[in-house]
Amino acid sequence: MVHKKALLRRIYGTYYRIRRNLGAFIRWCLFAVIIGIVVGAVGAAFHHALGWATEMRTEHTWTLYFLPLAGLFIAFWYSRMDMPLERGTNFILTSVRQDHPVRLRLAPSIFITSVLTHLREGAAIQLGGAISGNIGHLMHLDDKDSRTITMCGMAAGFAALFGTPLASSVFAMEVVSVGVMYYAALLPCVLASVIAQRFSIFLGGEATAFSVTGIPDAANALLIVKLLLFGAACAGLAALVCIVFHNVGHLFKHWFPNRCVCIAVGGAVVVVLTLLLGTRDYNGAGTQVIERAMAGEASCEAFFVKLVLTAITIGVGYKGGEIVPVLFIGSTFGAAYGGFFGLGASFAAAL
Repeated sequence: MVHKKALLRRIYGTYYRIRRNLGAFIRWCLFAVIIGIVVGAVGAAFHHALGWATEMRTEHTWTLYFLPLAGLFIAFWYSRMDMPLERGTNFILTSVRQDHPVRLRLAPSIFITSVLTHLREGAAIQLGGAISGNIGHLMHLDDKDSRTITMCGMAAGFAALFGTPLASSVFAMEVVSVGVMYYAALLPCVLASVIAQRFSIFLGGEATAFSVTGIPDAANALLIVKLLLFGAACAGLAALVCIVFHNVGHLFKHWFPNRCVCIAVGGAVVVVLTLLLGTRDYNGAGTQVIERAMAGEASCEAFFVKLVLTAITIGVGYKGGEIVPVLFIGSTFGAAYGGFFGLGASFAAAL
């Protein structure tokens, strides 16, 4: 009789766990579908808006001169929305780590001001995180689930704009706590990302893709040594990017404490530097330059010029993400200097 009761308790416990886990599985699948559709639609709209901004900037070069004025509008907008101008990608990451609430007004603010900056890169992670975070708030999720649903939005936003659902899922799960993978978010992040990517393409968005040549046929000890050395050089470049991005903004804000003056002066500096350079390659996302780098063509100074201009633009308060500029910096660095490590220019640009 005792054994029979123990067996019944075990069966009931197993049934309860299966029902609970199945319920959680269905619930997160539903959340992922909702986030994928909503963020995918916003991502497609963002893609079209940035495409329009790029076309405007390319066809009407005089729009560059309105960058300081656009900066003043951005400062005014964030003031009216009662939000700090400094809020960007790092704010979304902090909100996931520390469960800070993300107000819905951040999403349209990022959308509008990023398009204006694109007349300089977009902020897919910020958009997706802001939208999904507020969906989680409406559903009264607890701290753990709110963190997961925000990661779903980050991954979905990235996938909707760049067409990389697996990479965006891994990024969202890892960036919360660097070096530690948040495996609980694996299924909803991947599902939301795939749906967002497919829905964005259905609405006219495009996946980002580049052709790579010069990939070695087989790995050997010498190639591994070359890759290790090149990886160390890229780590040094990444450290330089972080240092410059962090300090340039602080310098401008120290020299010009008034944020309206700061962003206008920063915009004017970008205009002057662009005119001195004699090219518009460094304005906007610079996808055409990345394409040339992936084909093995890049000037030796391209990575540094983009680094400085992006640091000024984002540092003084213009809106956009850091990821596409980092892809620009990395690909042009690889194409220009990969040969020093015995690597093909296109292959090094991809690395």
